[in-house]
Amino acid sequence: MKSLTLILVLTMKMIKLNKKIIVKTFLAKLNLLGMLIMVSVVLSSCVNTKKTTYFNEVQSTNFLNDYENWEPVIKPNDLLSIMVSSVNPEAAEIFNISNTNNSRSSTVSGTTAQVSGYLVDQDGLIRFPILGAIKAVGKTKKQLREVITAELENRKLLLDPIVDIRYLNFKVSVLGEVRNPSVLTIPDEEISLLEALGLAGDITIYGERDNVVIIRQEEYGVKKFARVDLTSNEIFKSPYYYLRPNDVVYVEANKKKVASTSMTPQWFAVLLSGLSLMVISIATFVN
Repeated sequence: MKSLTLILVLTMKMIKLNKKIIVKTFLAKLNLLGMLIMVSVVLSSCVNTKKTTYFNEVQSTNFLNDYENWEPVIKPNDLLSIMVSSVNPEAAEIFNISNTNNSRSSTVSGTTAQVSGYLVDQDGLIRFPILGAIKAVGKTKKQLREVITAELENRKLLLDPIVDIRYLNFKVSVLGEVRNPSVLTIPDEEISLLEALGLAGDITIYGERDNVVIIRQEEYGVKKFARVDLTSNEIFKSPYYYLRPNDVVYVEANKKKVASTSMTPQWFAVLLSGLSLMVISIATFVN
C-alpha cells in the first residue's frame, strides 16, 4: 500500500514538472513569436530613401526648359482683367468701368477673394465697352491685346492706348498624398510643379514621387494625362515642369500606405484575439 501511494505521489510530481516544462517551452515560443512580429513590423516600416527624395540623379549641370516660348491661349470661362490707359486718363476711364464680372477665387494662402474681370463666354467672346463683342478664345494675351489696341486706334477712340491683360483665374489643383490638398490661384501667372507641391505642403512620406500624375486641359475640352518622375533629372526638361491654367496634379499613395490602411486593423485584431486566448488557456492549464 505504501509503495502504491509513493508511486502516485511521484507520478503527480512528474505531471506537475511536465506542466511547468510545457508552460516554459510554450512561453519561450510565444516570446520568440512576439519578437518576430516586432522585427517584421520594423522591417515593413523601412522605406527606400531613394523613393522619398527628389532628383537622385542630379549633379552639377544646367537644364534648359522652353517655357519662355509658350503662352497659354484663352479658353471659355477664363476670367480676364483688361485695363486700358492713355495720355488722356479721362478718355480711357470709360473702357475700365465695365471690368466687373465677379467671381470668387482661393488664393495660395487659403483665403477666398472676390475678383472682377471679363468672363469669356461659351461662344469665346468678351463684351467690351464701345467696341462690343470681341472674340478672345484661341488667342494669347498678346494677340488679344493687339486686337483691342488696333480697334481703339482705328476708331480714333484713344491716342496711343496701352492695354494690359491678365488672367484672374490662373489656378492649379494639387490633390492626393500631399499635406494640404488645395486649389491654388497664381497671381503672377507662372508656377512650376515643384512650387505647386511646395504650396500644398509637399508630398507626404507615403506619396509616389516617381509617378506623379498631371491632368492638363487642352483646347476644345480635350484632357491629356501624363506621368512624371520627380526622382529623375528629366523632370527639368519635361513640358510638364511648368504648369498651365487649370492643371491638376495628383500624387498617388504608395503600395505600403494602401496595404497598411486596408490590412493592418484586420490582422492586428486577429493577432490580439489569438494572444488573449492563448494567455487564458495557459492560466487555466497551470491552475
